[in-house]
Amino acid sequence: MPHSLLMVMDPIDQVNIVKDTSFGLLLEAQRRGWQLYYCQQQDLYLEQGEVRANCQSLKVFNSADKWFELETVEQTALHRFDTVFMRKDPPFDMNYIYSTYLLELAEQQGTLVINNPRSLRDCNEKLFTAWFPEHTPPTLVTSNSQHLKRFVSEQKDVILKPLDGMGGASIFRIQQGDPNTSVIIETLTGGGKHLAMAQRFIPEITAGDKRILIVNGEVIPFVLARIPQKGETRGNLAAGGSGVPMPISEQEQALAEIIAPELVKRGLYFVGLDVIGNYVTEINVTSPTCMRELDKEYNINIAARLFEGLEQKIEQ
Repeated sequence: MPHSLLMVMDPIDQVNIVKDTSFGLLLEAQRRGWQLYYCQQQDLYLEQGEVRANCQSLKVFNSADKWFELETVEQTALHRFDTVFMRKDPPFDMNYIYSTYLLELAEQQGTLVINNPRSLRDCNEKLFTAWFPEHTPPTLVTSNSQHLKRFVSEQKDVILKPLDGMGGASIFRIQQGDPNTSVIIETLTGGGKHLAMAQRFIPEITAGDKRILIVNGEVIPFVLARIPQKGETRGNLAAGGSGVPMPISEQEQALAEIIAPELVKRGLYFVGLDVIGNYVTEINVTSPTCMRELDKEYNINIAARLFEGLEQKIEQ
């Protein structure tokens, strides 16, 4: 009997199939004979203690003219699927947290959830770097404006960002003496009510914000360097950065191998590290991207490495 997969993701009719990692995972699962199902986060629900979803059987096609086909909606218990992929993009809000509670219960009821829902809650993509302080730039997380101003004064050149964003949204660079410092801090912290992260600016961003993928604890030997546009400090592709595939360096490999065992321990099977220079700046666990670009450039199949491990785990 074929394996089955439920993909929880953003609207499939809006994805860019050339770059979308969730779509690439679906293509590989279908190639391996898996039965595919699709839903969005709001389609998950709990009834009489059983986690269920309003989902649709799905077929995917690697064609820009027609890339998916959906059947009628059916109500299905999640434990009937071999695995559920939680690939909803941030923001990481309360609805997302509620979904992880449902998915954690679904895992107890018999399905494998990728990535582990408890770890999705515990491992905030910005804050989780604090578990590896010797490999991160000087960092401050606070809602206090005076602490943030002191940090800017000490570090001279600082990046400020929210803890729940993605794609480079609401990221600011502040240098000592910037007349906009107070208003930026007020905006990010909601007037001192919300935590924000400040990190010392890393000049090596000009060489790219490197995305390193770790799959089943294995470090993929190629990275995508997101190079900022001229005059920009953000390398994120969503912020206009250009993606340049390249082999991983020995230093980047060593850094990723330090972090990988902790990811395995936490049930984080598909993770993207963001590395600038010698530092890890983010550990992306919700919906890491850049897989399809590396597959295309180096004629590899990263998704296959993930599914080989999943099939072994399911069969056990």
